[in-house]
Amino acid sequence: MINTDQNHKHTYDAQGRMTCCTLEDKIYSKAEEKEHHHHDHEDGHDHDYDHSHGGSSLMKLFLPSILSAVLLLVTISLDHFLQPGWFTGWVKIIGYVAAYLPVGIPVLKEALESIRKGEIFSEFFLMGIATLGAFALGEYPEGVAVMLFYAVGEVFQTLAVKRAKANIKSLLDQRPDEVTVLRNKQPQTVKAETVVIGEIIQLKPGEKLGLDGELLSETASFNTAALTGESKPDTKTKGETVLAGMINLNTVAQVKVTTAYTDSKLSKILELVQNATSQKAPTELFIRKFAKIYTPIVVALAVGICFLPYFFTTDYQFADWLYRALIFLVISCPCALVISIPLGYFGGIGAASKNGILFKGSTFLDVLATVQHVVMDKTGTLTEGVFKVQEVVFDPAFMEVELLQMVDALERHSSHPVATAIHEFVGNTGNTIPLENVEEIAGHGLRGTVNGKELLVGNFKLMEQFGIPHQKDLKDIVYTVIAVAYDSQFVGYLTISDTIKTDAKLTIDRLKSLRVKPTMLSGDKTTVVQFVAKTLGIPNAFGDCLPEDKVNKVKELKSRRESVAFVGDGVNDAPVVALSDVGIAMGGLGSDATIETADVVIQDDKPSKIPMAITISKQTKKIVWQNISLAFAVKGIVLLLGAGGLATMWEAVFADVGVALLAILNAVRIQRMQF
Repeated sequence: MINTDQNHKHTYDAQGRMTCCTLEDKIYSKAEEKEHHHHDHEDGHDHDYDHSHGGSSLMKLFLPSILSAVLLLVTISLDHFLQPGWFTGWVKIIGYVAAYLPVGIPVLKEALESIRKGEIFSEFFLMGIATLGAFALGEYPEGVAVMLFYAVGEVFQTLAVKRAKANIKSLLDQRPDEVTVLRNKQPQTVKAETVVIGEIIQLKPGEKLGLDGELLSETASFNTAALTGESKPDTKTKGETVLAGMINLNTVAQVKVTTAYTDSKLSKILELVQNATSQKAPTELFIRKFAKIYTPIVVALAVGICFLPYFFTTDYQFADWLYRALIFLVISCPCALVISIPLGYFGGIGAASKNGILFKGSTFLDVLATVQHVVMDKTGTLTEGVFKVQEVVFDPAFMEVELLQMVDALERHSSHPVATAIHEFVGNTGNTIPLENVEEIAGHGLRGTVNGKELLVGNFKLMEQFGIPHQKDLKDIVYTVIAVAYDSQFVGYLTISDTIKTDAKLTIDRLKSLRVKPTMLSGDKTTVVQFVAKTLGIPNAFGDCLPEDKVNKVKELKSRRESVAFVGDGVNDAPVVALSDVGIAMGGLGSDATIETADVVIQDDKPSKIPMAITISKQTKKIVWQNISLAFAVKGIVLLLGAGGLATMWEAVFADVGVALLAILNAVRIQRMQF
């Protein structure tokens, strides 16, 4: 429904163009209003719904159209069926005008407002001219019907957008307004945004966590559907991170707050999705530009249809050609394109969110739909990233326990999963190793000084960089090998294994079925990488890759004019993520940097979501182009029929409102699809 509030204040850009009342923005704004029950009315926007009752607000939304439809039916009955003697002349005109006003006045007001600010060729202008022209020709029922169907179509567009937005928000906006905190060992219910870092939240079974924190209880099970799209319980143990939006499933749990309310992972995810529509796909941008050029051209053609036949026909009838021109105007309204295409992309983003995949904008849906090559990191993407120490082989001349403690102390300066595996293997010994000059060498390992002697822990490239001789045959071990050197001597190694994810093989098979080429790049040993690649059926895999090696490999692929998506952690692989056409981050629950740097975030670490994201992108693009084809085909046919006098206003209404509604129904279809 068009904004009819007299207190509504339009907003304009620096050039004086209206920014608040384009058809798309207006409908999106209406949908936003209907989603909430409480608003700040200082913005001056129309709030003509009763938000306290869904049925009542829906009735108010349709009320002008219902009133217009009732008055039109009564007037048509009097005019064509009952035909009382008094229902002629001005009385009949007043009846049709009364039916027109509820739906016509808002549109005419918006048309005048747009003209006043220089936006002459708006959809409001087209509908206003066409319907007023029909009245001038005495085609009263058709004039009312055109505007009535236009108003009904806009209401359905508003509802469709509302549903798409609500589907996303219902999945993500799971933050409770209030939480229970322990203050002076007593539970108090307070507003979530007032809780400070360090306070302890008491979470009962069935309650949602309001802020990110650290679990203080020994164990607790959570439903993480709001964050990952998976409802399977996730059991956390003491000290592990738990996130806002998770639902406690069994016992009372205590959580120590580690992040402010506005900085929680869920807040960032919600902001990401809410801002997704601002990243317009090229198709959307093209349609917007096209509509601005297209509308003035159609108006000029309509003028030509009305007047040019005067010079070429002998029996020129002004009223006849004016009627054809008005039909042409109604048909030409670009509503179906302007609304259904953004809605199609929004539906795609919503369908992805429902499955735990976050797109930062519709532009990435477009790019991912045509991606030809997916390059993946190994650790944490195709493997669990949970390492376990398998074997320790040190020179007998060194004390194994002391050396392990030194290695553990150095690895504590790294966040790599290997460091966690070593720490779990060594355990909490309580010994403090005097470390100095600790340095992380990217793609190689760690270096430090213990008791004045150099300690090196990393891969064999690190040994070679510092000129440490070592056993060559160790490179054939099908495990990740962590080499150790102390005081310029190679003292031994640890072997560490990782587990391939259960859905990794399915991921590769699905990528191949989509005709997308998979490649694996990893900084791990080549033997380990080749073993994983052979197990999963990846034809191209490269190990011992430094960050610059990954960049060079992706550059090589792009030089073949292949579109490339890179899947990694979004932090260590920042250069290659930036270089790729689409950066996909695994581990949306891992680090804030992941969410901020990637174009697409897969929240539950499942690699099978990679082909799912590509499938959703392809389906979205397919639906968008179906809508474009439908709109152009139907409008083109009816435009020709209208110009030739073979189409009436009723066909024009179908070509405008009917096609718009069909396109919208097609666009929302993606939200019901199973992927």
